[in-house]
Parts: sequence; structure tokens; C-alpha cells
Amino acid sequence: MSKRRGGGFGSGGGLPGGMQGGMGGLMRQFQKMQEDMATAQQALETESVEVSIGGGAVKIVISGHQRVQSISINKEMIDTNDEEWLTDLQELLVLGVNQAVEQSQALAAKRMEGITGGLGDNPLLSGLMGG
Repeated sequence: MSKRRGGGFGSGGGLPGGMQGGMGGLMRQFQKMQEDMATAQQALETESVEVSIGGGAVKIVISGHQRVQSISINKEMIDTNDEEWLTDLQELLVLGVNQAVEQSQALAAKRMEGITGGLGDNPLLSGLMGG
């Protein structure tokens, strides 16, 4: 019979994936990540994205939390003599809001990626996070 050596949790070999610090280290990393995420969420509240559509006819400002802060319409760029002006304006508003939301989501994802980017490399952490 051969003896089994090293590699187990009780053998001093550490956690799988080469993670240092054991469970205490894991908990500290997780707590730090939560703190960093809360800080990033607060920062997103004050960050904004501006979208201009229709050659500047409509401008939309949205926060990093996907809250529309303002919508500006340049009345000089809207041809009210055109029978379809109202429909055109409504379409511009829909397109502009959708673009603003997409850009705001991309901004939020970029901010969070820096915090959670390494999770996929750690089998234990990604398992705890449902990955």
C-alpha cells in the first residue's frame, strides 16, 4: 500500500488553486471585494453618460445607476411643419434613452469588472459565487 502525501486540507497544503491564507484569507478577500463594490456603486451614482442623437436634436444625460437626469430637445432641429415631426421626435427619444441606458450599463460593467475580474480564476471563490 502506498501512503498518501500532501495536497489535502488537513495536510498544510493550503486551499485548491494555490490560494494563500486559508479560509480567513478568503473571507478577507471577499469582504474587501464587497467594500470595493459598494464604493464603485456610490461612484456610479455621481457619474453620468451623455448621448446625442438626431444630429444633436435630442440630448440625454443618464447616471451610472441608469437614472435619466435630463432630456434636452433642440427645437430648432425639429421641423414642426413636417406632418411626422411628433413621430420622429418620439422615435429619437426612444432611441436616445435606449442608447443612454446601454452606455450606462457598459460603464457600470467596466467599473465592476475591475473588482470582480479575478473571480473566474479562483475555483473556490467562483464556486461560492455560483460560478
